[in-house]
Amino acid sequence: MNLIKKIAVCSRSFSRNKTLCDELLKKYDNVVFNDKGLSLHGDSLIEFLQGATHAIVALEKIDATILSKLPDLEVISKYGVGLDMIDINAMNKYSVKLGWTGGVNRRSVSELVIAFSISLLRHVPAAHKEVLSGIWKQHIGGHLSGRTVGIIGCGFVGKDLIKLLQSFGCNILANDIRNYDKFYKKYNVKSVSKEELLAKSDIVTLHTPLNNSTRNMLNSERLSIMNSNAILINVARGGLVDEVALKNMLISKEIAAAAFDVFTVEPPEDLELINLDNFLVTPHIGGSSQEAILAMGMAAIDGINNNSSPRQFLINT
Repeated sequence: MNLIKKIAVCSRSFSRNKTLCDELLKKYDNVVFNDKGLSLHGDSLIEFLQGATHAIVALEKIDATILSKLPDLEVISKYGVGLDMIDINAMNKYSVKLGWTGGVNRRSVSELVIAFSISLLRHVPAAHKEVLSGIWKQHIGGHLSGRTVGIIGCGFVGKDLIKLLQSFGCNILANDIRNYDKFYKKYNVKSVSKEELLAKSDIVTLHTPLNNSTRNMLNSERLSIMNSNAILINVARGGLVDEVALKNMLISKEIAAAAFDVFTVEPPEDLELINLDNFLVTPHIGGSSQEAILAMGMAAIDGINNNSSPRQFLINT
């Protein structure tokens, strides 16, 4: 057994996964799980983490207020890939190290994009609703094959999606703040501005983190650039899209359809939006395949020992 005072597993998903719990207990003997399935935040999160030197977190918000009350905490290991709920500057201030592995759920998310794309192109959600209401009529849809797909954000998921799209013969446009020229050349991807991507794509899919530079990235002005036959997909982070503007454009058919797995507020409160026939909604399941859950969990377990300064880690990635 490693000489670690206490490990607190905040994540509800991790805590109810027997395989992951057993793997963690094989390595460490002083572990506390979130057995009650509580949504931990603020004071309840601080109380749960009291006395822990190491923590496994998922969607819990970690900021300076939390860390200032946890003098024993040395390491935070992330279950999942998003870091927008963690204040990196606060972690550095309180000398808390970060265990994090990027992209471990990439295939789970990229396959969901393919599922969304084909479902909307073939009008599956609308046809399903109609059959349930007693209407039997054929919808004339279209192929994903040969379409122009615009990918905003070409990190782990964006690159994996590009690989999957090769078999569909899609014309792929990409936009990213980083230079991936070698990768783009290998997979015949054209790097363009956001505006050109929005104007030319049949399907636009988002794969960026949520931060000050990406929040409301697709506002009403940018959404208006998309053509009326286009489909918008967001499996990245809520807050990237102006959801009110999107709803109005879906109602007026200025955009053909959209599929969202993530929202600014979850569960989403805009019932008008989620009940539109040309809107497909799922409850943040992008990384929720069995394979991805195990991969994320094993990465989080690994992060208990394999971690580093969060600022240095982010610079290196």
